[in-house]
Amino acid sequence: MSFLVDTCIWSLAFRRDRASTEPAVIRLREALAERETIYSTGLVLQELLQGFAGPKARESIIDRFSALPVIVPSRDDHIAAAEIRDLCRRNGVQIGTIDALLIQLCLQHDLILLTFDRDFFHAAQHCPIRIWRRDVAES
Repeated sequence: MSFLVDTCIWSLAFRRDRASTEPAVIRLREALAERETIYSTGLVLQELLQGFAGPKARESIIDRFSALPVIVPSRDDHIAAAEIRDLCRRNGVQIGTIDALLIQLCLQHDLILLTFDRDFFHAAQHCPIRIWRRDVAES
């Protein structure tokens, strides 16, 4: 199974105060332990770096992300992401620019999105993105 992991999941996974019990974070830990393929993209890395302070946190994040394959969006991905955002908006669902691009990357590369951000679940009602859910058996 191959995943694209949303910033919110990484953020919880990197917190040092206590281990997260969020099911999607637990699934990320399992996927990493089982050496499943976890992809990222520059925007997720950038958002994550912007959310943590200090050189140690920065170095740790950069080091950990260096082991992940990175998807670089193409011009066509950006065009398709704009279409996804417009489709959602026409159906009453507001998603951000970055979220629309993450959806497009998942669709383009046949990835499952690992997130708990409700905006993606709303968008999934209008586009065929696959989002990991603990209550749905994985195949």
